[in-house]
Amino acid sequence: MSIQKIALITGASSGFGAAIATQLAQQNYRLILVARRREKLQDVARALNTETHIISVDIRDQAAVKNAIEQLPENWRDLDALINNAGLALGLEPAHKADWADWQQMIDTNCTALVWLTRLVLPGMVARGRGHIVNIGSIAGRYAYPGGNVYGASKAFVEHFSRNLRSDLHGSGVRVTNIEPGMVGGSEFSVVRFKGDADKAAKVYAGADALQPDDIANAVCWALQQPLHVNICSIELMPTCQAHGPLQIYRKP
Repeated sequence: MSIQKIALITGASSGFGAAIATQLAQQNYRLILVARRREKLQDVARALNTETHIISVDIRDQAAVKNAIEQLPENWRDLDALINNAGLALGLEPAHKADWADWQQMIDTNCTALVWLTRLVLPGMVARGRGHIVNIGSIAGRYAYPGGNVYGASKAFVEHFSRNLRSDLHGSGVRVTNIEPGMVGGSEFSVVRFKGDADKAAKVYAGADALQPDDIANAVCWALQQPLHVNICSIELMPTCQAHGPLQIYRKP
């Protein structure tokens, strides 16, 4: 029997993270599930037909994250994959009306926490000569839209951090992939963005056949499944109902 691979997934309590965990469990991965909500993590773990290790932590708490990684049991330390999935968008206000606390939380979660965890696990991957960093970016990192401001900037950071990681890790055996989804329903993303306003969140997807978390999990798993000599640098995916829009033109009244 082949040795089981180990993947660590952040934001694993729901949405993309739970879907990725489900598909990787089906591929015989052992899983380290990371999120704030322990009960939700336990629910996900119970539904998986694989061995799991739960870390209940706020991904922004650098000391707690570092301690959790350093305290991993010996048989959980040799990570084959890190899925940097935890992230969020907050608000759609224009920049001059946006809440500074929202901006800071997005930067702390989408950028700082992602690079901190990556920095913690990379030395081990490089020493073993294998591993795969999968970052969950967004098309918002490529295409601007009104109200996207810091969220879009944070995902552009993820895109370029991924590209620069590839450059630094050239020859190390460690692979890097950035997944860039468009509109995705079936998760808490828009409810979080609109601070719990479920009706407002639902309108985002009204009449649209949006992607679903399983579609994102499929992309992640496909990138991981490639032969070791193949690195999928990025995957941009949108629902068929979504496309690039025209540039805005302001016309004087």
